[in-house]
Amino acid sequence: MSPAIANKKRGDPAWSPTREDHLRGRDRLEVRRARLAHRPFWLLFLLAGPGILVMLGENDGPSMLSYAATGATYGIGFFIPFILLTFAMAFVVQEMTVRLGIATHRGHAELIFDRFGPFWGYFAMGDLFVGNILTLITEFIAIRAGAAYFGLPAWLAVAVGTLVALSAMATRRYFTWERITMALAICNLVFVPAAFFAHPHAAELARALGTWHPLPGGFNLTFLTIALADIGATVTPWMIFFQQSAVADKGLTRDDLPQARVDTALGAVLAAVAAVAAVAACTPLFTHHIATGSFSGGADFATALHPYLGSVGSTLFALGMIEAGIVAIMTISTSSAYAFGEVFRTGRSLNLDFPQEPLFYLSAVGSIVVAALVVLIPHAPLLAITLTVNVIATLLMAPALLFVLILANDREIVGDLANGARANLFGGAIVVAIAVAGAVYGIMTVFGRPT
Repeated sequence: MSPAIANKKRGDPAWSPTREDHLRGRDRLEVRRARLAHRPFWLLFLLAGPGILVMLGENDGPSMLSYAATGATYGIGFFIPFILLTFAMAFVVQEMTVRLGIATHRGHAELIFDRFGPFWGYFAMGDLFVGNILTLITEFIAIRAGAAYFGLPAWLAVAVGTLVALSAMATRRYFTWERITMALAICNLVFVPAAFFAHPHAAELARALGTWHPLPGGFNLTFLTIALADIGATVTPWMIFFQQSAVADKGLTRDDLPQARVDTALGAVLAAVAAVAAVAACTPLFTHHIATGSFSGGADFATALHPYLGSVGSTLFALGMIEAGIVAIMTISTSSAYAFGEVFRTGRSLNLDFPQEPLFYLSAVGSIVVAALVVLIPHAPLLAITLTVNVIATLLMAPALLFVLILANDREIVGDLANGARANLFGGAIVVAIAVAGAVYGIMTVFGRPT
């Protein structure tokens, strides 16, 4: 909602509905018709989006590279159940953001600003902006690396990724942007057929899913870095900001909460399947003792996998890296725009016209352009950057989760949608686990525990 409308109440003579109001009203009318006609699957189709996008959007370039490095370093034994656990953690966190968005009709940055004051509002927005730009850099790295497998120059790959993201935003319609992004996000499942070309043993995969194998090589800094990267590949601050703001932008109400939960759970399941497939696709590198420490990105993984997956399998892997980067650019840049609009009280909706609220779109475009220019710097250690960004995201997650837990327990804000004992138990356990993992990583790094 634009500030002009926010300061005028319906019924006032000066108030008139905006384009944003009309478009959201049309979407809500379709939802009402589906509900009255008792068409549950169509209703879910209309209401799905934020949950699927936030989960598959987080299966981004650095995340898929983290999963690839996991499979190449440790195989499928220990980390398959660990990765599934991280997606369960992600569902717990994101379900809280859904309830916050539905109860308050406000985005996460705006809620922090109003509840904790301007300092924490600006801090949260600034922290998100910096983290998002770092992450966007890695998304362009993924696109560049995937395109390099096909012999495409870096500038062309970066230009195409930028153009796709900006074209979807230029529709000036939340529902259209959401459907375009979802169609691209579903392509994250391209890692599943790629995994089949690795010919994984069904019995071994089933054992990995049902049991926790001993850790190859023991507990060391390499293991902890991979573990933190995999957590950061699943639970990150931008997800909190994006889904709560998208729920508000979509106009979800209390009646929509069951479908919103299914949307989030479905997104977690789809993303987990793609993540496990990426690990499985790269296990031949573990089996044949291929060192990946010097790999610069997705192109190196795809090239190294070619002898084991064949041309089709390695091509699918490279395409998956490109898709992962593009979808993440679309969702992460939007989370930045939401936060900017909410804190500075400007527009905060993809239903807005550019002339109406240019700052909303410029904040997203600016972050995309900065990241695109940085990634064209030659001779950067691409794989090291992507893994490091995921680790940084994990270290920043604990304070972000504290905000969510405090807000989700504030009955003055969320009423009867506040956390229950189970949600607090799971949420608190996640905060403690991530904080402890980050502290152990810092201690081992400082004291130089051998890898």
